[in-house]
Amino acid sequence: MKSPLPRPNDAESNDGAKGASGAQTLVRGLTLLELVAQGVGDVKGLSERLGVPRSTLHRVLSNLVAEGYLHHVPYQGYTLGYKLIYLGTRAREQRPLTQIARPFLEALVNDCGATVHLGQMEGSQVLYLDKLSGDKGLEMRSRIGQRMPLISTGVGKALMLGLSEERWRELYDEAQALKERTGAEKPSLLPWPDYLDSMCAYRRQGWVMECEENELGIHCVGAPVRDVNGEVVAAVSVASVNFYMPRERMLDLGPVVAEVAGKISHALGAADQGTP
Repeated sequence: MKSPLPRPNDAESNDGAKGASGAQTLVRGLTLLELVAQGVGDVKGLSERLGVPRSTLHRVLSNLVAEGYLHHVPYQGYTLGYKLIYLGTRAREQRPLTQIARPFLEALVNDCGATVHLGQMEGSQVLYLDKLSGDKGLEMRSRIGQRMPLISTGVGKALMLGLSEERWRELYDEAQALKERTGAEKPSLLPWPDYLDSMCAYRRQGWVMECEENELGIHCVGAPVRDVNGEVVAAVSVASVNFYMPRERMLDLGPVVAEVAGKISHALGAADQGTP
């Protein structure tokens, strides 16, 4: 007796199962890359963080190594592979903002000697697109490709100048709720009325200050970058340890950073470099 032909629903179920399995494998591989990027390079640590058996983990790791996304160092563990270096370089090249801004950022870091950042908004966070380390102060934890909260970073607060006050409050409440939920050891934000007053003042002057709100001992000055439509599309900041950047220095640097952000805006086609 012949076996019955599979019903259309059976085929769809099989395709759906394969698709779900493929998606799971893809997500698992991407999570592995992120863990290795964070410094988790041993099989035991990766297995625990990923929550999969070592046999499954070894198969995924072997495939990633074979394709060049990971590199295995015997008796040491896994590091990111050459293909990710290539992809990271291509990703930066495909963001024309980074290329346009780079000469202005180089001039700024040479002028002030502090660390310079370029960032864009991604949801409630700032994505660091570029970083040029200065010769004054300690190295900061920020990295290209890293994300940090908008609400408490100099770059982030500069990006927020393009948002409404209602959105400011939403971001503020989200940050407070996250701190309470996770118990993160981060500096406390100003009370909301004071935070709102400071942001309104920053909007009027066109640049922001951030004093140890994201990282203890670090001061930062930032300004927004606008596109041809006048929309805030990025931000520039200068940051250093508070010893090298006291409040008086921040007040001096504010207009300088705003001027550089204005030049980048002009290069992007913005007609008006003035403050909003």
